[in-house]
Amino acid sequence: MTDPLPPPRAATDTHDFAPYVRILGRGPGKSRALTRAEAHHALTLILQRAATPEQIGAFLMLLRYRGEAVEEMAGLVEAARDHADLPWRFPGGADLDWPSYADGRTRGLPWYLLSALLLAHSGRRVLMHGPLAGPGRQALVESLHALGITPACSAAEAEAALAHTHFAFVPTEALSPGLAHLLALRGTLGLRSPMNTVGRLLDPADASGSVDGVFHPNYIALHIGTAALLGRQVTVLKGGGGEAEWTGAKPLTLTTGCGETVWPALPDAGRTERTAAADLAALWAGQSADPAAETVVIATAAVALHACHPALAPGDAIAQARALWSGRPT
Repeated sequence: MTDPLPPPRAATDTHDFAPYVRILGRGPGKSRALTRAEAHHALTLILQRAATPEQIGAFLMLLRYRGEAVEEMAGLVEAARDHADLPWRFPGGADLDWPSYADGRTRGLPWYLLSALLLAHSGRRVLMHGPLAGPGRQALVESLHALGITPACSAAEAEAALAHTHFAFVPTEALSPGLAHLLALRGTLGLRSPMNTVGRLLDPADASGSVDGVFHPNYIALHIGTAALLGRQVTVLKGGGGEAEWTGAKPLTLTTGCGETVWPALPDAGRTERTAAADLAALWAGQSADPAAETVVIATAAVALHACHPALAPGDAIAQARALWSGRPT
């Protein structure tokens, strides 16, 4: 995308970024969402360190307060991808993009990691990405370590991991330090910003499919609409704590650009009380049993299989996921 000229400056402006704050914050009847091109240019300026901290904070919170718009979000995602020099073109490609950006402190163990590994062991190449820093990310960091997974900090490391194990976890800090910094401002601003959505839709490798979890249902249409503008097919669910994870305890609505599919609850779903990363690794290795946790892994793997193969019926996806779990290497 060719960057547009900045919006005209007012006589009182002392900075080129000021018009973007004014567009968003003029008040009822005067403010508006940014166009796709404006959003692209605004985030480009931020990532190029051409905006002040005060402007960045105002910009992020005004975007949040107004509510994210599809064209606006598409421009932000494109700017983040351009600045991070994406997509990464791997020789073997990637079958599934799996963003992991939730940071709730009470979310629990990331059982979805095991679901991703199931798909990887079936030969599908899974690229997962998300921040490692932050108090709500500790369980993920500990679980990666317990499973013997070293985060890939470059495209070369990610490709090597995909070639060797078909799974790679790439920290946002490695993908885009600028985006990682904006995500970390949650602790300073007290609220998440739309950069959380940008990260979820980053798709570093232009994967064939994507599975995307959200916490609030009203974000589903935003993610689907933005993906459509970007020419992508995304499978979105209201997942556990905002991750792409389904416990199987309740019926699930999966949404794609083609519409909604309702999946029935699984009869063997329950609640797991496991909280240590070692428990997650032990379950994967077959050293302990936890039927409720196993159901989360199988149910989530079924959703991921559907994201890879949209024509796969729910019952068939669940049956295939069960077979993958039973046949995993332990």
